[in-house]
Formats: sequence, C-alpha cells, structure tokens
Amino acid sequence: MVTLGTLAPCAAGQSAQRYEATWESLDARATPPWFLDAKFGVFVCWGLYSVPAWTPKGHYAEWYQYWLRERSFEGQVADFHARTYGADFKFRDFAPMFKAELWDPDAWADLFAKAGAKYIVLTTKHHSGYTLWPSAEAERTYGANYNPLKVGPGRDVVGDLAAAVRERDIKVGLYYSLYEWYHPLWKSDKARFVTEHLFPQFKDLVTRYRPDLVWADGEWDLPWQQWRSPELLAWLFNQAPNEQELVINDRWGKGVRHQHGGFYTTEYGSGLDDDAHPWEENRGMGHSYGYNRAENADDYRSAQELILMLIDVVSRGGNLCLDIGPRADGTIPVVMQERLLEIGAWLDSNGEAIYGTRMWKVPCQWSAGTIPQLKRGEYMSRFNILEQTVVPPSGQARKEVLFTYKNGNLYAITPTWPGRILRLRDVPAGSRTKVMLLSARAELPWRAEGGDLVITLPRFDPHVMASRYAYAFRVSDIAMEHD
Repeated sequence: MVTLGTLAPCAAGQSAQRYEATWESLDARATPPWFLDAKFGVFVCWGLYSVPAWTPKGHYAEWYQYWLRERSFEGQVADFHARTYGADFKFRDFAPMFKAELWDPDAWADLFAKAGAKYIVLTTKHHSGYTLWPSAEAERTYGANYNPLKVGPGRDVVGDLAAAVRERDIKVGLYYSLYEWYHPLWKSDKARFVTEHLFPQFKDLVTRYRPDLVWADGEWDLPWQQWRSPELLAWLFNQAPNEQELVINDRWGKGVRHQHGGFYTTEYGSGLDDDAHPWEENRGMGHSYGYNRAENADDYRSAQELILMLIDVVSRGGNLCLDIGPRADGTIPVVMQERLLEIGAWLDSNGEAIYGTRMWKVPCQWSAGTIPQLKRGEYMSRFNILEQTVVPPSGQARKEVLFTYKNGNLYAITPTWPGRILRLRDVPAGSRTKVMLLSARAELPWRAEGGDLVITLPRFDPHVMASRYAYAFRVSDIAMEHD
C-alpha cells in the first residue's frame, strides 16, 4: 500500500511521458488496448439508497435522497419515506441499516467471471456523498455514518471487492461523482469544494486502490475550468504507477462529453455509429441503476435483448457496461444473476466473436425494407433492439447479420437462425477460406456466388443450443483486406 495522497513514482520501464494540464496533452494519450478488447463490463450501483430501494417506476432509485428532499414526483418519494421510516428519518440514518450482512465479494467476483465480464465499475461515491471506502473527507463532512468501516458494513467495500475481482483477472473500474447534492461547500462555495474536498478525496481513492479505470460522473453543473479537470487528470497520469493501463471516461465538466476523455459514454441509448473514438454504452437491466423494488419482471430486459445489445454495440466498435443493483444486505437479485449467467453462457460458446474484435468495414447487413434512422449518442434515446434485429415493424428493415473482425477473421452473427442458407453480401471468398459455426465447432460448406459468400447450414433445432439467442460464424481467410 502506498502512502495516502501520493501515488508511487513511475515504475522502471514505464513510459516517461509527462502530461500537461491541457486537453491537448491529455487527448494525445491513446486509450489502453485492454479496454478496446474487453467489450463487456458490469456496473455495480450500491450505497445507502439500496436500503429504501424505491422510487416511482421510470426513475433512478439511486437518486432517492434528491427525490426526497426536492419533493419530486408530486411528493411520492417523501410520502413513501414518511410512511415507511418516519418524517424525521434522515437519509444519513440509513447507514446503520446498510449492513451488507450477506455480502460475499468472492461470490460476486465469481458471478462476474461466469458472466464473461472483463471489468467492473463500482459506484464508490454517488451524488449523496456516501463513500464505500473510509474517506476522511466524507467522515469530516457527514460524520461516522458515512464511514463504512465504522457504521453499517464494518469493512472497506471498495478494497474488498477490488481484491476479489482482481484474483479473477477482472479489471477494476471506480465510479466517482464529482459533485455532491448537499455538501455544505458545494452549496456555498464551489471553488472551495473542488480544492478542499474533491481533490484530496479523489487522490485518496485512486492512491489506495490503483484503479484500472476511472469513471467520473456528476460533472454537469460546472464547466471543466471550474472543476480543474485537466489539472487533476495530469496529476493522475503523471503519478499513477499503472499509467499505461489506466483508462478514463469523458465526464469531466459541462460540455466535455464526447469531446475529451479516453472513452465516450452513452446512457440508455443506442450508442455511437462507429469506432472513431472508443466508447461505452451503459445501462441497467431495468430502468434504474440502483435496485428499485417498484420494478417487476416486465421492467427487466430479457436475456435475448441484453445479448443482442452487446453484439450490436460491439459491431459498432463499442463496449457494453451492464448495471446490477445489489440489495442492502449484499445479495444480488436473482433476476440479475440469471441475466448475467445467460450472457456468460452465450459468451462461453461465442466469445471469440466478441472479445478483442474490432469494427468491420460495415457493422451489419440489413434485410429489405426501410432502414431506421437512430439518434446516436443521445441520453435515453429510444432504441428497441428487438425491433432492430428480430421483430421489425411492418416495412422496416432489420439487422439480419452483425459483423466483427479480428486477426484476419470475419465474424458474422445472426440474431435469428437463418435456415439452410446464410448469404453474406460483398464478402468474397478465397481459396483457403473456411467457415465455422462457433457454438458447434463445426466447419460448414460454402460457395462463392457473384461477390457474395453463401454458406450452407445444418438441419437442427436452434432452440436447444446454448447459443440460441444469436449464432456466430467465423469466416477465415477472406479474399480482401479489412479496411
């Protein structure tokens, strides 16, 4: 463990690159390859809000404190709170109830490994200011209730989970909210908040746990100049012993998203169009990130939808970071476990077509019909993956094949079983071309027809296969260079 507040000097052999506190200098830094290869991560949204775990459907349960104090949704949260806990019960009073008494970080890590996740992103501090590690700044501001070693779990949640996932060779991402709704300095003097609270707390967090990924949020109320983000990031990159592997997102000030940062973020949308810059789509399985007891089975996306989302995002060069919201006792709701295990089962058979791949010259092959125009990159933009791939509205085209590429191999992934023939348009074959159905490890016959590759498929019931949600085909040694 290095001394708090100061990261260790650069290790021998590490790049001597020094970064200036400017976006020009920071943006010249390439995103480490591990993130481009990972493709699938798990977001973990857990904190004091996991105790009430309630908000009206269609809203984020992790915003419980804000909805409560601002009397949002015609006071529904405040009314629920008064009925359940009493009108005088404060948000900080949830701390003794956030016991995590059934939490097993090794069991979580095993689940993430079985799901095929290559990294996690843990909400170390959401906008309420409660921290999942023993932060001196949090305790000084809010009292012992905001120190998980002293109240509630009785342990360093960030440290314990980071150690568990690293044992499974899963990268550690730490979510950190720049702002806090009701911090006294945030309300009275934002410059002092940045200097006296944000900077030392952020430095403490990354010094203690040496994250592989830093996922900033809560940046939208101030421009980057007031957050002094380039200064903080230059410190991070210049001091981190793992600088060459360290990844950051793009949430560092109002207007910075999709302008600066190691990867761009989209949220509950359709992602971005291409791989011009690394990007990640993040979303919950239902509507909320934090566990919401108001949601039921109808609010959760099916395993089929989530797997197709992953494939679609990867075909356009992105990553999918899929959220789970554990309960306050530390257990992960069974429906969330089931979805992760279904994704993992599909990846176990077909992960070759996902991990380490890059965008092909075209991300997909459309069927006949009108190709829908999507609003890429917008927050909560309407996007129904099943309409895009399986059950399109009348007259609308669907993505009948999605493509990825790696090491000279083209991967064609179909959201439905194609029947006896799969035609890949504009994929000319060479004399050494081979086609394999990944889930069956079976080589398939093919023929060239014009500029197309026509594959003959076996007779079988696809619904009995482990890969029933989508079917991945490897086409090796195609007779053209990848652009």
